[in-house]
Amino acid sequence: MEPMDIIGKSKEDASLPKATMTKIIKEMLPPDVRVARDAQDLLIECCVEFINLISSESNEVCSREEKRTIAPEHVLKALQVLGFSEYIEEVYSAYEQHKIETMHDLAKSVKWGNGAEMTEEEALAEQQRMFAEARARMNGGATAPKQPDPEQSLES
Repeated sequence: MEPMDIIGKSKEDASLPKATMTKIIKEMLPPDVRVARDAQDLLIECCVEFINLISSESNEVCSREEKRTIAPEHVLKALQVLGFSEYIEEVYSAYEQHKIETMHDLAKSVKWGNGAEMTEEEALAEQQRMFAEARARMNGGATAPKQPDPEQSLES
């Protein structure tokens, strides 16, 4: 039987993307330094173990506060409890930067009040047109029957 480190997950299921981790490792080192594949694998395992440790302690902190959702404050407290206090300020700064970037990305993706929004009627008409196109494709290219215009039925 395989060891179960995480509830319902085997060690192979709980890993980090190798390509991403290799990129991070290489970015942190001078360009003339090479890292053996075994050393990369060991670093990845250490990262997974660290995440498990912080997650577990964060859960303990959360449970002691009788909460059901781990919040950033629980993670920061877990770092302190586990003896990683010197990283709390840097972790908090990274968290704040992440929030700012997330808000910025959200603001870019949502079009509020810039005139590019559709009215409800336009959205409904576009939806009906798209449904008709999809039905036509599903019927082997046969044209779908024309949908009644909702505005015309309201007027009659």
